Amino acid sequence: MSTETGPAIDAEPRSHRIAPGPKGLPFLGNLPQFGKNPLAFFERLRSHGDMVGWRFGPNSCVYIADPDCIGELLTETERSFDQPALGIAFRTVMGNGVVVARGTDWRRKRSLVQPSVRPKQVRSYAATMASSAVELADTWSDGERVDVKREMAALTQRIAVRTIFGVDTAADAEAMGRAMDVAQREIGKEFAGVGALLPDWVPTPGRARIKRAAAVIDAEVGRVVARHRDSGDERPDLLSRLLAAVDETGAHLTDREIRDETVTLYIGGHETTSSTLVWAWYLLSRNPRVRTVLAGELDRVLGDREPEFDDYARLTYTQSVIKETLRLYPTIWLVTGVAKEGARIGGVPMPEGTRVWTSQWVTQRDARWFPEPEEFRPERWDPETGDDIAEYAWFPFGGGPRVCLGTRFAMVEAVLILAVLARRFELDVDPGVIGPVPSLTLQPDRDVLATVRAR
Repeated sequence: MSTETGPAIDAEPRSHRIAPGPKGLPFLGNLPQFGKNPLAFFERLRSHGDMVGWRFGPNSCVYIADPDCIGELLTETERSFDQPALGIAFRTVMGNGVVVARGTDWRRKRSLVQPSVRPKQVRSYAATMASSAVELADTWSDGERVDVKREMAALTQRIAVRTIFGVDTAADAEAMGRAMDVAQREIGKEFAGVGALLPDWVPTPGRARIKRAAAVIDAEVGRVVARHRDSGDERPDLLSRLLAAVDETGAHLTDREIRDETVTLYIGGHETTSSTLVWAWYLLSRNPRVRTVLAGELDRVLGDREPEFDDYARLTYTQSVIKETLRLYPTIWLVTGVAKEGARIGGVPMPEGTRVWTSQWVTQRDARWFPEPEEFRPERWDPETGDDIAEYAWFPFGGGPRVCLGTRFAMVEAVLILAVLARRFELDVDPGVIGPVPSLTLQPDRDVLATVRAR
């Protein structure tokens, strides 16, 4: 068990050695400190160095904060590092989809899922993204009060249901949305609490809530899959592509695999984009200069028309707004892997079984990689005049072989939605600081209420 000895940062900021982290408790290790506030705990680890030892319960862990080391962790996943067991709460919802699977099972599933989210396919979904945002914009009026989180969640749910399942029934989105809200809360609670150390068979109230939520998700997905198969129609949605996909042996995904992959895509296409947009509106409201520059680009590129897929490449500042939002408020806020035999990072051996952690929240707010790190400055992403950003200093979608398959989908969706809505309106979010809550994704700690202002 390590003892706290104060900051242990070397004079050379990118040296690689494991510094001792905060002192932990018997059996629990640093879990109580982590569970109280994971983001603050990772920030505290960073104060000890770029490579810090700590304990998650009885498990030996190393936290890394240097982009070079982060790159090694991300690119060596599958070769030197395994996906960790993410707990019964997470697995109950996600199943054994491409995010969770390992080895040959992961490679097979990735090969089957990846074609459905390639750039050509994302292009076909762009019209649905934009038209759904237009539908929402048509309901807003000058001076109206809105719950930004609720509005963005409903919008991205609608897009997810239309693009993934090929249906347009409000009940589908509502039932899935309610279940996913419960799942997200309970996964966050178990992951950061003592429940993370309990065997899978131990019943808890949170696990019971997770099972009920998963049952709703299973029923909704099963009903939609059955409707697809019964219709026999060819459709351009993601589910149809998954149902038609075959691996190298000619085998299709099983019903359970279809369920797991559609839930994974649903979370990627709804939860992450919704959260990103909420944080974007919050930051724009508090940075009028940025809001003015954004409006200027939208007027210049779009004029009085709605955006299309080809506008994505032209909306460079809008893209930068989303990238900068993801830097400050990364929806996925941590990455972790388990060392295999012979694993090393930064030349330092990682004993087999060591759990290696890193956090987008901390590294993406590090002044060494991002000058004025707390400032919301989209200009740092300008391809010609922006900052020279180190590789793997920004990794909101992960990286390496297990980079998020839905990265392109999520970026195009967020940019097109923001373009549609910000072309017509500004949102004045109510005063007061809104903090992040790290659950399955990084969520606001309170309602985000705003007044709609017509441009």
